[in-house]
Amino acid sequence: MYPNTPNSSNSGQNPFMVQQEDEIDLKVLLFNYLQYWLLILACMIVGVLAAFLFNRYATNIYKVESTVLVVDDKPSLGTDLFESSGLGMLQGKSNIENEIGILKSFSLAEEAVSELNLNVQYFKEGLFSTTQIYDKVPILVSVDWKKIQLVGGRFKIEVISEDTFEFSIADNEFKIYNPADPYYKLLPEEEVTLKKSVYEFGQEIVGPDFTFKVNKISALPGDILQFNLVDTPTLALKYKNELTVGAINKQASILTLGLETPVRRLGEDYINKIMEMYLKRELTEKNKASENTVRFIEEQLSGISDSLRLSENNLQKYRTENKVFNLSEEGAVIFERLQELEKQLSQSELNLKYYETLRDYVANNAAGDIVAPSIVGITDPLLNSLVQSLSEAQAERIRLTSNFTDQAPAVRENATRLENTKKVLQENVNSAISNTRNVVADLKNQIRMSDRDVNSLPETERKLLGYTRQFSINENIYIYLLQKKAEAEITRAANLPKNSILDFAKAGQLPVAPKRSLNLLIGLILGLIVPIGFITVKDFLNTKIEDPKELEKQIKVPLIGMIGRNNAADAIPVLNNPRSAVTESFRSLRADMSYLSSQRGNLTILFTSSISGEGKTFVSINVASVYALMGKRTLLIGLDLRKPKIAEDFNLPNDVGMSTCLSSDTPWQDVVKATGHKDMDVILSGPIPPNPAELLLQDKFGEIVKEIKQAYDVVIFDCPPVGLVSETKELFAFADISFFVFRQGYSMKGNTQILNNLVEKGGVSKIYGILNDVHIDKGYGYGYGYGYGYGYGNNSYGYHEEVQLPWWKRALRKS
Repeated sequence: MYPNTPNSSNSGQNPFMVQQEDEIDLKVLLFNYLQYWLLILACMIVGVLAAFLFNRYATNIYKVESTVLVVDDKPSLGTDLFESSGLGMLQGKSNIENEIGILKSFSLAEEAVSELNLNVQYFKEGLFSTTQIYDKVPILVSVDWKKIQLVGGRFKIEVISEDTFEFSIADNEFKIYNPADPYYKLLPEEEVTLKKSVYEFGQEIVGPDFTFKVNKISALPGDILQFNLVDTPTLALKYKNELTVGAINKQASILTLGLETPVRRLGEDYINKIMEMYLKRELTEKNKASENTVRFIEEQLSGISDSLRLSENNLQKYRTENKVFNLSEEGAVIFERLQELEKQLSQSELNLKYYETLRDYVANNAAGDIVAPSIVGITDPLLNSLVQSLSEAQAERIRLTSNFTDQAPAVRENATRLENTKKVLQENVNSAISNTRNVVADLKNQIRMSDRDVNSLPETERKLLGYTRQFSINENIYIYLLQKKAEAEITRAANLPKNSILDFAKAGQLPVAPKRSLNLLIGLILGLIVPIGFITVKDFLNTKIEDPKELEKQIKVPLIGMIGRNNAADAIPVLNNPRSAVTESFRSLRADMSYLSSQRGNLTILFTSSISGEGKTFVSINVASVYALMGKRTLLIGLDLRKPKIAEDFNLPNDVGMSTCLSSDTPWQDVVKATGHKDMDVILSGPIPPNPAELLLQDKFGEIVKEIKQAYDVVIFDCPPVGLVSETKELFAFADISFFVFRQGYSMKGNTQILNNLVEKGGVSKIYGILNDVHIDKGYGYGYGYGYGYGYGNNSYGYHEEVQLPWWKRALRKS
């Protein structure tokens, strides 16, 4: 490998080279994760298995749907003029939104739940789960909801015999339902307990906060069942929130009702009941007008019946007493004229009475139901449409205020529409009252003029005409009211809901949940993401040097070489195992020395590190050994006077050494020891002195080094860690080349700053980095013996023992 110099520049790189480097970074990232492929594979299998078990034992949820046709309200004659005029008197109704609000209302849900009697829910225990049963229940629990009951928790029944069962509590999450305050529930002051455990079927079970009976239907001895009590408001609120109502599209007036439930039959029954109560409610609202009309007419009939009976008796009595039965021809003509005028007067007075009642109704802001004008014979289309609009607006307000607050946009819009309708109606009624009074006055004037002709008749005939006239007036009014009552009752009997059910509720054949394929995919993805996330976080929090490429970016000097992990127990693989991959890395480092220094005769090399344990002594020994194998006379000097290690590796006594020479007059030649290998000697550090820093800083050390360089071709300094002691900084001046040793998985990332400070602040030149103990493949082509960037790798051509790549790395290299 040819190292980069500190002054090299990347400014000349072309875009292709930058893109290629980015691609290599992706491969580095991929190799980083592939180291943990077994963990990732195991997590993916666990994720898929967990999803499979969830799918297997999760409760199936089915979608129940039905459709309702909503008939749009057509504007009545006259109301369309106001709606299209832009005056804002009558606002158009959003019929679809109103019907959706009704279907999702709490009151409608409460009515449906009460009709279905869903307050007791039954469950059957299975091996791994408990499922709800609905239609064919083996027991029937009778509850008196007029008394305080425990709701929310769950009771358990185990059938012992044909007549007895064991009663216990399966889930103690109870709340207290009080019928006096049904919408708020309290927690029990203490845990619910049972005084007795065995009961007979049909026997009343009484506790401090519950009272009910358990009746047997088809339960067999050994059956284990559970049930819980749910009050109507809670159930209604639950189903109200779960029911979905929406139009099939924006243009259609067809609503789709949907409910997701684990019990298909229950969902179908509930939606069908909701639609039934919805149509029943609509029909009830529709029949109110007819009922009010009948009530109004009956009130009028009760008064006219007495008058009719009295007038009839008076007429009959007068005829009997005076033996006069028929009017003369002249009297008959006068009678017919008066009869027609009085008939018109009666109708006008009835209309006036209705107008005055309607005026008082509007003026007093009454909220009751009003009679339609057409019922009493008023055919004004505008008045009829205004009364109908007022009635519908009031009914809509009742529906809206039961679900929304007064500040809701729909409620405020309804209030504006109601106020505008009342204003227009009041003006119309006042005008009608004025006109009707004029008509009444005119008719009375005509009657008075006809009364003059009556006075010209004989007294007997005149009195007969009076009795006949009174009877005819009452009879006509009575017959008219009876006719209107019959019409109202026919209308009520013929009323049908304007909306209709298109499709009754039907559950899907396949469950909508759990989504098995999606769950398996989620389990697979989670099994992939979780270990990758764990690895990413672990690497992010890792403070040790792992990646050689990252080390190259962090240090300000070139990274010259990487030394693989020495798996053998021997500390000198270069001499004892010359065909190993570690030995080849030292040969490669020796080859790079010729490019790092211009010295060809004598070469002094210094090795240091940031802390102890990074392998600088191991590197020093083996670099010295690799030079000795070339026939270079090599001397290894141990300068770590505080913690000497070289003696142990060569099995030599550390009795004399460099500390001996520096602290006495002993010549350095006397402390040189043979290593047992040709061309390689060693000067040990010697006995540990009390002042190692002061010894190495003496001028005598420089003189010794000068003499050693003249005697040996290669001199190797094994120095103490520069991050821990200070004297090493002074020793750089004696070396031609210096190396700072890092150890993979051991050296801290922050230690790179020590080397950078030596270069930037300490003025140290000719210093390079070495990564020792490389055994983790963190990148494409960087793991020693696996790549072709450092060392010979897999394609070694017999230079050293070959290392077989894993299958996934061979595949990636081929790609």
